[in-house]
Amino acid sequence: MFNLRGKVALITGGSRGIGRAIALRLAENGVDVVVNYVRHKKDAEDTAALVEKAGASCLVVKANVAKEEDVHAMFGELENRFGRLDFLVSNAASGVLKPAMELTERHWNWAMDINARALLSLVQHGVRMMQSGSRVMAVSSLGSVRAIENYTTVGASKAALESLVRHLAVELGPKGIMVNTISAGAVDTDALKHFPNRDQILETALSRTPLGRLTTPEDVANIALFLCSDLATMIQGQVITVDGGYAIRG
Repeated sequence: MFNLRGKVALITGGSRGIGRAIALRLAENGVDVVVNYVRHKKDAEDTAALVEKAGASCLVVKANVAKEEDVHAMFGELENRFGRLDFLVSNAASGVLKPAMELTERHWNWAMDINARALLSLVQHGVRMMQSGSRVMAVSSLGSVRAIENYTTVGASKAALESLVRHLAVELGPKGIMVNTISAGAVDTDALKHFPNRDQILETALSRTPLGRLTTPEDVANIALFLCSDLATMIQGQVITVDGGYAIRG
């Protein structure tokens, strides 16, 4: 049921962290992978090498998912190389970490374009290569439903992302395309290093997680693999939280 050989996945922000973990987990189960990146070329190439070591093919594409022309060009490369798309993982994320009173219109638009609007653009381009049984997954965070210090633009954009997933699930469901959100708890990735209170976030998450450890990128990747499998054919428009129980502590 996890033999996905012959399938093709596009993972945005796939060069590091959660994106890399998803790329590798899918590759280990036979999926050929398109790794998208915008700045970290060496990391993307390292991920591609690991994907190919796992026995899958890999295409590395530089594209800013907030720019329509980049997304258009990326799908052109994907279609030329593979001619199909089975799994679309919208993982690329960015945002400015500032108090709400210090935010500008540019900060707001930047986070919304990359973290939310990009999913719509990706689906609009990708759906023509997707068949019944294809999957769309968006990676979100607990900040979509919780107030986190300095997380205003990112949290708001993740909430918009989750709402968009629900609307896409209704619209694409009749086509047999499953659309869901994976919401990760506190994961110690490079992105978290930009938080001035990183250590406090991790310590609090660890102390309040019933299972007694932090969420890893591999934990998130395991859920992505599950959602790609035949075990998940009746899961639609849902937010699956991967946090060891942290969110239930209030």
